[in-house]
Amino acid sequence: MGLSKRQLEVLSALQWMLTFLFLGPVCTALLLWLLFTRLWLVSVLYFAWWLLDWDPPGRGGRPCDWLRRRRIWTHFCDYFPIKVVRTAPLPPGRSYVLGAHPHGIACAGAFAVLCPEAAGFPRLFPGLRPVLAPLRGLFLLPGYREYLMSAGMCPVSRASLDFLLSRPGVAVGIVVGGAAEALDSAPGSYRLTLLRRTGFVRVALRHGACLVPLLSLGEPELFAQAQFAPGGLARRLQERFRALVGFAPCVIRGEWGLLPRPRPLTVVVGSPIPVPRRVKATPEEVLHYHALYVAALRTLFERHKVAAGLGPTCRLHLV
Repeated sequence: MGLSKRQLEVLSALQWMLTFLFLGPVCTALLLWLLFTRLWLVSVLYFAWWLLDWDPPGRGGRPCDWLRRRRIWTHFCDYFPIKVVRTAPLPPGRSYVLGAHPHGIACAGAFAVLCPEAAGFPRLFPGLRPVLAPLRGLFLLPGYREYLMSAGMCPVSRASLDFLLSRPGVAVGIVVGGAAEALDSAPGSYRLTLLRRTGFVRVALRHGACLVPLLSLGEPELFAQAQFAPGGLARRLQERFRALVGFAPCVIRGEWGLLPRPRPLTVVVGSPIPVPRRVKATPEEVLHYHALYVAALRTLFERHKVAAGLGPTCRLHLV
């Protein structure tokens, strides 16, 4: 007797979360352990190949259509479920910087829209290659590096972004709030770390890439986390870890532990904001286009929050 559709959806969400949390550490530990066994040559050959194959993450990655088109991602999108709303076309003759908000705990909305094809990005925006750009440090983890590239991700480094955005028809998603925003994630709260984040605007100006807000409504509902008082020991440890590693450990609770809660996600892709090409943009230009972006993001939130089930009293807080 086969599994029911709901069981397949649960398993798909579980494998995604386990991969997100454990694939990198497990592969690293396994390869290090093999060095001290009879299979030491496996680790040596992998690390040798890894050194020779150092460039691909910063040179567009290695997206694998076989992985990105697997049916498991349809079950993953149906688990929540995930709906994508297109507010305007994105012509493939230009490049785009998609600012993804909010980070939440695991960026489920941004991942579902920009990595696998099940959410419908290729159908809604034909001719565009979507790329999600997570932390550069994640690409230093053996095994995990290959998975990230196969899923369609590249590091959020200057070299990588310059390579991608120098080509038309690429839409690069940057989770602007990063780990700092993840620490503030809580059900019912839309607190975005954005007002002092201008790097993504500078990148867009450097290449004349349109700015596009991408809003994942429902993202904070997927996990609850322990909120530690600012200035307290636990919060200071989180901040210290984030400063050293790039991400912060969160004490989270989902559905049956680590499984994300099955809450509807509405991912709204905003209208493109045209940006001129400025190799060396002035601070005034950066602030101008940042302000345009913030205004567009606020408008997007107010227009779609009720339809996404957030309620008319829900507010967007920018810090």
